[in-house]
Amino acid sequence: MEKMNQKEKLFFDQLKDIFIGVKIEGESGFINLMRIKSAYFDVIFKELNKEIEEETKDFPDFKEEMFDKLYTFFKTYFSESGSIYFNYTPLKSKVYERIYSPNKDVILFWKTHMLYYVKTDRLWNNLTIDFDEYGVRYKINFDVSKLQHKEANEKREIIYELKEIKDREITFNVLYSERGRKTKSDEILRAFRKENIHLDEERLLKLFRTYEKQNEVDYFINKNAEQFLKEQFDLWLKNYLFDDESDFSEKRLKQLKVLKETAYRVIDFVAQFEDELVKIWNKPKFVLNSNYVITLDRIAKKDGGIEFIEKIVKHKGFEEQKKEWKDLGILDAFDESKLFINTLNGKELNKEYQFLPIDTKYFDEDIKLELLSLFDDLDKELDGWLIHSENYQALKTILPKFREKVQTIYIDPPYNTGSDEFIYRDTFRHSSWLSLMENRISLSLELLKDSGNFCCSINENELYNLKFLMDEIFTNSNYLANFVIKVRHEERILKGDKDVHEVTENLLYYRKTKEHIIGKIKKENTSIEEYVWEIKEKWKPDRIVEMGGKKVEIFKPYNFQIIKGSPSENRLKRINIRGSIRQGNSSGRFYVKYLEPNFEKFGGYLFKTYNMGDDALGYRYFYIPDESTKRKNGDYFQGIPTNRDDILEIPYPNYFDMVDEFNRTGYEGPKYFGTGKKPETFIKKIIEISNCKTKEIIMDFFLGSGTTTAVAHKLRIKWIGVEMGEHFYTVVLPRMKKVLFYDKYGISKEKDVKENYNKDKAGGFFKYYDLEQYEQTLRKAVYKESHPFVDFDDKSIYQQYVFMKDLKLLDAMKLDYENNKIKINFEEIYPNIDLAETLSNLTGKAIKKIEKNVVIFEDRSKIDFDDIDFNLIKPLIWW
Repeated sequence: MEKMNQKEKLFFDQLKDIFIGVKIEGESGFINLMRIKSAYFDVIFKELNKEIEEETKDFPDFKEEMFDKLYTFFKTYFSESGSIYFNYTPLKSKVYERIYSPNKDVILFWKTHMLYYVKTDRLWNNLTIDFDEYGVRYKINFDVSKLQHKEANEKREIIYELKEIKDREITFNVLYSERGRKTKSDEILRAFRKENIHLDEERLLKLFRTYEKQNEVDYFINKNAEQFLKEQFDLWLKNYLFDDESDFSEKRLKQLKVLKETAYRVIDFVAQFEDELVKIWNKPKFVLNSNYVITLDRIAKKDGGIEFIEKIVKHKGFEEQKKEWKDLGILDAFDESKLFINTLNGKELNKEYQFLPIDTKYFDEDIKLELLSLFDDLDKELDGWLIHSENYQALKTILPKFREKVQTIYIDPPYNTGSDEFIYRDTFRHSSWLSLMENRISLSLELLKDSGNFCCSINENELYNLKFLMDEIFTNSNYLANFVIKVRHEERILKGDKDVHEVTENLLYYRKTKEHIIGKIKKENTSIEEYVWEIKEKWKPDRIVEMGGKKVEIFKPYNFQIIKGSPSENRLKRINIRGSIRQGNSSGRFYVKYLEPNFEKFGGYLFKTYNMGDDALGYRYFYIPDESTKRKNGDYFQGIPTNRDDILEIPYPNYFDMVDEFNRTGYEGPKYFGTGKKPETFIKKIIEISNCKTKEIIMDFFLGSGTTTAVAHKLRIKWIGVEMGEHFYTVVLPRMKKVLFYDKYGISKEKDVKENYNKDKAGGFFKYYDLEQYEQTLRKAVYKESHPFVDFDDKSIYQQYVFMKDLKLLDAMKLDYENNKIKINFEEIYPNIDLAETLSNLTGKAIKKIEKNVVIFEDRSKIDFDDIDFNLIKPLIWW
C-alpha cells in the first residue's frame, strides 16, 4: 500500500477512533463487542483502500480532497463514546426543516431524539488499554484498588497518579480528588521522558479521556444508523455541491460519485455494529431469580393448604423466614403451638398469624413448586409483580404479556435537578433526559388500555420539555390537566438564590384515547392536596434516661418517629440533620424527637450508623448539642456534637424500620434523609381520578421506595412495579411484605380504605424477579474474531450481516441427532432462569398453572421445558 497522505491518515485515524476507539480490556459487555470491531476494522481498512485506489486512478489528485471531506463529515456525527447523532453540525438549518409538517405546528426536536438512551456509567473499574506510540506498543493499566468507595452519592472528581513504569507497561492509580488536588501531568510527562516515552500532554489527556469514557459517559444507540447517516450525508453533499463554484463537469460528477459511494460503504459497515447493539437492546430478556411472597391465609384457603403450611413450618428454611419477620418488625417471636386453632370445622389459622408473609426464597424448588401447584389460575390470583430491572428492558420484555391491559401508569422520574443527591443519576443534559423519557413513555403507551391514562410528576426543570414531548406521544387532544401541587409550607422569599424555595411541583395527566373517564373525587378532596405529613399516634418510649438535667425518651428501633411542635399537637414533620459522627468509617443520619413545646430551645438527636465498617454496626447515639452547634435553615437543622461525653451509646438491633417515612428516592442513606417523597394520600388521589378500580392494573416504572405499589395493594388494585436500584431489595421488597402483613400507616387510616384493608383484612400474593440486562447479554454473548465476509452475490461485502457465524448465546444449545431435536441447557446461559415467566412474557399469555417442567397458559396451551420449539425461544438467544 502506498504511503498515506495527511488527509487520508486523518480520515482513517478518525474512522478508527469513532468505530473502535482504543483497544480496551476489561469486564464490560460493551468491550466484548469492541474486540470484534477491532478485528473487522483491519479487513474493512484494506478493502476500502483497495477500492478507493482503483476508483480514483483516473483522478489521483482528488484523493486528498475526498479524504478531507470524509473526515469532515464523519467527525460531525460521532460522539466521544461512539454514539451516532448530531454531535456537532453546521447544517442545523437544513436539519430543522424536518421538524415542520403540514399536519403539525412544530415538532419537538432535540439532537438525541433518534437514539435509545442506554445508561450513564459512573462506576470506575480496573482497565487496560493497548497504546501504540510510534510503533512501540505499551499496556496502560488503570488501577482502582486505592479508590475508596464514596460514602454516599456525592459528586467527586477523578485524578490520576503514576504508580509505576515497568518495561512497556504503565500503571496509573485512579483516585478521587481531595481538597482540590489535580492530576500532576507535568510530573507524569517528566517520568515518561526518563523512560524514553515521548508522549505530549494532549495524548496523555486522550488516554485519560479514553478510560473515562468507558466509565462515565452517556451511552446511546442509534435506532437506525444507516438511514440517519445516509440522510445526513446527502444533506451535507448537496450543501457541498452547491458551494463548489458550480463545477458540473463529467469529471467532477464522477469524483463526487466516488465520494458518495465510499461514504455509503463506510456507513453500511459502521451501521452493522450499531444495528447489532439495537438488537441486543430490544431483544426480550430472560426472567431470573424469581420468587413469590404469599401470606398464610392465601395458602390456607386452598385444598391441602393447611397441610402445606404444616410442612413449611418443619422445613429448614423456616428459621430464616422467622428471622425476617423479626427483622421486619412484624413479629417478635413465633409460637408454633399457636399457629392453628381447632374449631368445629377443623383446624384453622390463628388470626394473629394469618397475614405472615412467606417468601419462597427461603425454601427449595420442590417446596416452591408444591406451593404453586395449589393454584389453578396463577397469574389471575397474583396481586402484583415487582421487577428488578432497568425500566426500558422491563417494558420491552413484558409488553406482549401486558399489552393494553394497564389502566393507569404513574411515574415519578428524575427531575433533572442538576443535583447528585439522589441514588439515581439526576444530572442529565436536557437532550439525554428527553431521550430517556421518550424511549420509555412511548413504549409504555402500548401497555395502556384504550380507557387508560398516564400521569407523570415533574418540576419546572423539565416541565415544558416534557409537556411538548408528551403532547407528541399522546397528541395534544389527549392532554387533560397539569395539577399544580404545593410542596412547601413556608412563604416564598426572594432575597437571593439560597432563599428562593421551590414551592410547587406538577402532575401532567394524559389519557390514551377518548374512552378514558375521569373518576369522581369526593367533595372534601376537590383537588390534589398539599404534601403534608400525616398525624401519627403518639409512640410510647422504651425507657427514659437523665441527660443534662433533662428527661430523655429512648425509643425502640422499629417505632421511633419524628415530632415537631408540642407533644399535645402530635404532628409529624421531617427534619434533615446534616453532619456526621465518625465511628470507624461510618457516617449516618439523624432522627429527631422534640420533647419541649419550644422548637428553638431544645433538640434531642438520635443518630444511626450505616454499614461503612464492621465496627459501625449496632449502636444508636443520642445527644443534646449546645447552641453553637446548630443552625436553623428553613425546615433543615444542622448539628454536630463537639464533645463525645455528650453522647450516650445504646446497643440496638442492626435492622431499623422507617415505617412509612421513606424519602423520595426510597434510599435510606444519610445524604438523602429529608428530601421528601410522594405521600400515600397523593397516589390514592391519582388512582381515584384515574378511575382505576379493583382488579385493574396500575404500573410505576420509576418505582422509587414503592409507594405506588403499596397504595395499589391497599386499594385492592393489581400493580406492576419496576425499579433498578439495589434499594429494590432493601426498601421496596421489605415494604411490600409489611403491607401484606398489615401496614397501619399512610392511607390505612382513611375511612374508605379501612373498610377493605385493616388488621383483619390484609394479606396478599405477589411475584418478584430480576431481568437479564443489556450489559449481561453483551457480556455473555459469544462473538468470535473471524473473517467478516462471505461471498454473497446479492450484497456487497459492506452490507453483509457480519455476525452470521457468531454463536451469541447459542453455545448452550446441543443438537440431539438421535431424536432430531435441539436441546438447550438454560443453566449454561444463566443460573436460576424462570422459564415459565420468560415464556409467558415471550408469548403474551398469562400463566394458568405451573407444574414440574411444564407451564400451562390461559388458553390451555402448554409448553414442556424439555421440548421448547427453537423458533419460539430464538429471539432470546440468537437475534
